[in-house]
Amino acid sequence: MKTILVTGGAGFIGGNFVLGNVVQGKCRVINLDALTYAGNPETLDSLAQNDAHVFVEGDIGDRDLVADLLSRYQPSAIVNFAAESHVDRSIDGPAEFIQTNVVGTLNLLEATREYWNQLSASDQASFRFLHVSTDEVYGSLGEDGAFTETTPYAPNSPYSASKAASDHLVRAYHHTYGLPVLTTNCSNNYGPYQFPEKLIPLTILNALEGKALPIYGDGQNIRDWLYVEDHCIAIETVLDNGRPGEVYNVGGNSERTNLQVVTTLCGLLDELVPDSPHRPHADLITYVDDRPGHDRRYAIDASKLEAELNWTPDENFSSGMRRTVQWYLDHRDWCARVQDGSYRRERLGTA
Repeated sequence: MKTILVTGGAGFIGGNFVLGNVVQGKCRVINLDALTYAGNPETLDSLAQNDAHVFVEGDIGDRDLVADLLSRYQPSAIVNFAAESHVDRSIDGPAEFIQTNVVGTLNLLEATREYWNQLSASDQASFRFLHVSTDEVYGSLGEDGAFTETTPYAPNSPYSASKAASDHLVRAYHHTYGLPVLTTNCSNNYGPYQFPEKLIPLTILNALEGKALPIYGDGQNIRDWLYVEDHCIAIETVLDNGRPGEVYNVGGNSERTNLQVVTTLCGLLDELVPDSPHRPHADLITYVDDRPGHDRRYAIDASKLEAELNWTPDENFSSGMRRTVQWYLDHRDWCARVQDGSYRRERLGTA
């Protein structure tokens, strides 16, 4: 069984990736996570007795720790999910995003390069460093078109700027040092285990409690929505078959306005919680001042991933949203425990 080092594997996307790979017996995972507000070890409770999962609490910026893990476990790949990832938080405090997403990625790359240089020629050839990024690095689209892998970078928030910088570092380590890297840029993820400051879990939890459902601006900002399990399969596909040095966009083919997302969730809650005292939940929708620098539209062209690696998402918007709402209804205890006091669904990013 191959061994991979996963960074940020107690977070939303990373946690789903780790669960899918370990439970299905695909590989042994060394899971490095700093357990900040969005890293939740309870996501990984089902792996507590599984020898194929080794959890280590620590930071990707800790060069000595990363070097020790690489030397001790000899992974054949690294998948880097570790990042500060919430736009609103980056508006309130950009420095932390630079530290983790830029400096942390640099330290991880340096430790990886030293490890890779010591491998045999055959192990060097098969080794991969996969960096998970976002479509937000491309900036904002007009009414038409979609982001491709050659779209120029134009980040508009401290978060997307920090991710753009990390993407460029990963590219540079391939072209300068020959490190066999891969980068994926994904659209908005949703699904199980997402921290409740993000739009979909925030809407679900607020609606269940009869709280306001905030919509930024006019609600017409558009995102392409990708079910997290589809994203994890795409990452596995790129890791196994992607060409070193290449970028692959991952999208869900599900463009929706923020207002459409919230009204869809309200309709599902009306159906799935018929005894809710807050039905119709759409009556809770409240328009609030827009986020500073709020990009109007994102859309991903994932045709390269489909043509080269034969990946397409299994879930459409309707099926994915239904699965997501049902998961949160079935896991209200997880939702309660994950909010440890650092976040109580208050408005962030109003600077």
